[in-house]
Amino acid sequence: MFCRLDTLARSSHRTESPVKVAVVGAGAIGAYVGAALHRAGADVHLIARGPHLAAMRRDGVRVLSPRGDFTARPAATDDPSEVGPVDYVFLGLKANSYAVSGPLVHPLMHRDTAVIAAQNGIPWWYFHGLGGPYTGRRLHSVDPAGSVSATLPPERAIGCVVYAATEIEAPGVVRHLEGTRFAIGEPDRTVSRRCLDFSEAMVAGGLKCPVESDLRNDIWIKLLGNISFNPISALARATMGQICRHPDTRALVESMMRETLEVAAAVGCRPEISVERRIAGAERVGDHKTSTLQDLEKGKPLELDVLLAAVVELAELAGTPVPTLRAVHALADLLATTSSAPAGSAP
Repeated sequence: MFCRLDTLARSSHRTESPVKVAVVGAGAIGAYVGAALHRAGADVHLIARGPHLAAMRRDGVRVLSPRGDFTARPAATDDPSEVGPVDYVFLGLKANSYAVSGPLVHPLMHRDTAVIAAQNGIPWWYFHGLGGPYTGRRLHSVDPAGSVSATLPPERAIGCVVYAATEIEAPGVVRHLEGTRFAIGEPDRTVSRRCLDFSEAMVAGGLKCPVESDLRNDIWIKLLGNISFNPISALARATMGQICRHPDTRALVESMMRETLEVAAAVGCRPEISVERRIAGAERVGDHKTSTLQDLEKGKPLELDVLLAAVVELAELAGTPVPTLRAVHALADLLATTSSAPAGSAP
């Protein structure tokens, strides 16, 4: 059951001083969030590097959006020690960078700093505070040897599922394509003051930020698309529209989604969405390249562990057969290995 409390946050509580937020990995999503928060009066600090950082320092963040263009000028740096402790760290990094994010994150921490992880897929905190037979269980695929938990303690985590599409059009320039919803929630399913305060700041900046009583429903609903379209798009070099229009790959997506819902149910989550509706939504997006295909074309590491390997691991944990997911995972894992290896080297 969902608990949308952004209106309650606005009406029932006003912070006496602006929240202080550091955006670590201020790329397309991070800079967009940071610009919106800054526009609403939050004390925002963007952590970035390279030409993008230089442009934001010089000209601010320029947001181009069908909702109206605007420019914000939050502080920007490549040295988090210049920022010091903050109330919230908003992680705009890829999940496969979390384990090594300590030098960026730790200078920003005080005793009560919350970490808002805007990631796709299964988060490292998934079983934290959940209760039941898997309470406290660590998933190797997303938290190998506890490396992520050591850097980002689960008790600091606030989950975040992003329903916004943005891209860096040029250094310092973010194009907002669609969506403004950033659903957040506590791992233990409580409705906390820290979630309400962050939601209030986001809403003041023009974004939707519902506080969900169980964010895991949102995680699985979004994952249905990511777990299927992302690896298939990379393997086939195809857009979402092309995958949907091809009868056999459309059937493959449907099979992957149904197996994913079986895994979700086996670990106690039953998101209310049909496979047909999820595929139809993806088909409406059209000839869009998934983030995994874009990363492949740019030679970047593929973020497949949290999308696919984690669900296969959960299936093993729950004793749920997932033959289609296993087959696609084997191919995608080989692709991830060979695409990152130097030409002519053995994987």
